[in-house]
Amino acid sequence: MSTGKWFAVRGRPAAILPALITVALAGCSAIQVKLGTRVSLPKLQIASMEVAQYKHPGIGPGEKSSLVATLTEPNGTILVTAGKGKGKVQWKDLAVTATVVSVNKSGVMTLPRDPRVSDGKTGHIAITVPSHPGVSAQLDIPLRYNYAFAAAYAGADGSRGIDGTAGIDGIMGSPGSMDPDNPSPGGNGGDGTNGGDGTNGGDGDDGPAVQVRVALQAGTPPLLQIGVTTAGHKERYYLVDPQGGSLTVTSAGGSGGKGGSGGRGGSGGPGGIGTPNGSDGRSGSNGSDGRDGSDGHGGSITVTYDPAVAPYLSALKLANPGGPKPVLTQASVAPLW
Repeated sequence: MSTGKWFAVRGRPAAILPALITVALAGCSAIQVKLGTRVSLPKLQIASMEVAQYKHPGIGPGEKSSLVATLTEPNGTILVTAGKGKGKVQWKDLAVTATVVSVNKSGVMTLPRDPRVSDGKTGHIAITVPSHPGVSAQLDIPLRYNYAFAAAYAGADGSRGIDGTAGIDGIMGSPGSMDPDNPSPGGNGGDGTNGGDGTNGGDGDDGPAVQVRVALQAGTPPLLQIGVTTAGHKERYYLVDPQGGSLTVTSAGGSGGKGGSGGRGGSGGPGGIGTPNGSDGRSGSNGSDGRDGSDGHGGSITVTYDPAVAPYLSALKLANPGGPKPVLTQASVAPLW
């Protein structure tokens, strides 16, 4: 039979830590209720509930948005959820069912980044109160594509230079004699050796070559289907409303690595005691710092767009600092999905 190691934390096996953490969190919630900063819905009467998005309605691919639920007691008292609602109702006392979007335990809603998952659909939220059957609220979540999306790629950063080694301290001079009848000088301290030079940082790699395809998705409003890819990576997809939305495609060079620091010069050894004392040794010189590596250049960006996209091409923004001028080619591009 094999035996495993147990690590104790203040006398308790580490294996029970998850249980302790769960108990602590539960205790924290109970304390908040006692302090009045949170309420326990099972102990209250609830007449109705509504749910809304914090600030503006709608959500875009890869975006997050908070939900705020408002509950009303029979006497008209209003209770609001914690989080962006800044209220006392705990999200753990509510049950949330989400369609197309997802909602975490803090009432924060997320739409998948890939627009193919949500295109043509509507998000939906249904909330119930398990402790109060019959109390519920529902909300449709419009999907929006008028965001400033970004597809960013970069070359690898250069490696950091190696620090120089420290110089060796000089040895202490040998002692002489301070006897007035038989004086002798102390020996001179040894010189410290020079510190080693730091090596140069590595240059950053150039940004990768990026290919972009753009097709028009007819509708009201018309949307741009955009696919972005680089060698060795899967194509990323974006759906952009050109009326207020955009996609910025970037291929940047990697940052140059920082040069290594020069090593400290060794200290001169102290002179030996005598009559007279020996001279201190000379300290070694500090090593020189290595040169920082150069930043890489932006990679090439090639865009192929359907003729129907031409009136909306300003919604596509390209950036490749120090790289070649992006190439845009008009050609037939079939729908990407």
